[in-house]
This record gives sequence, structure tokens and C-alpha cells, in this order.
Amino acid sequence: MDTIDTKKNQYLMASARVGPKGQIVIPKEIRDMFGIVPGDYLLLMADSRRGIAVHRQDAMEEIAKGIFEGRGPEMMPREDQAGLGTFAEAIRSAGAGEGEEE
Repeated sequence: MDTIDTKKNQYLMASARVGPKGQIVIPKEIRDMFGIVPGDYLLLMADSRRGIAVHRQDAMEEIAKGIFEGRGPEMMPREDQAGLGTFAEAIRSAGAGEGEEE
């Protein structure tokens, strides 16, 4: 694993190998940085041009809640406002699927 860590531990880069079942292991340093523990749900978002983003499900649910409450422009002023509702609905739907295993 290649790791670059600053003194304040704000930036970290690590590699992970995809196993035969399509699974990856999140390196310990990154789990520690974000407080990810066994049993947590993560939300994976993909954009074919920009890549894959991984977020804690609970953090994204707060963003979705704000969008549904009409605070989208305030919370994400640079984003396409028409697409925020679709984004929030996707987060809500992902949360409804918690507990599903492959």
C-alpha cells in the first residue's frame, strides 16, 4: 500500500486491490480518518467521467434532508439546482436499501 500522509493527517492516499468477489478493503488509516467502523453503511456514487466517490451514508442523508427541506441552493450553490432533487432522491433510495447484502 502506498501512503502519503501529512502532519495534520488531512490528506491520505492509499491503494486497494479488488478481490475475486469485487470487494475492496478500505485501508485502516482511511477508516480511522473518517471514523468508519464495522457495520457502518457507505454510499457509493459514480460518474462515468469523474469517477467514484464513497461517503458515509449518515452524512449524505443530512445533505438529502436539507435538499428536501428546500435548502439545496444554500447548501450547494454551485450545483445544478434542477439535479439536486434527483440526487437527494437517490440518497433516500440508497438508504432504503440498507441491510441488503450481495
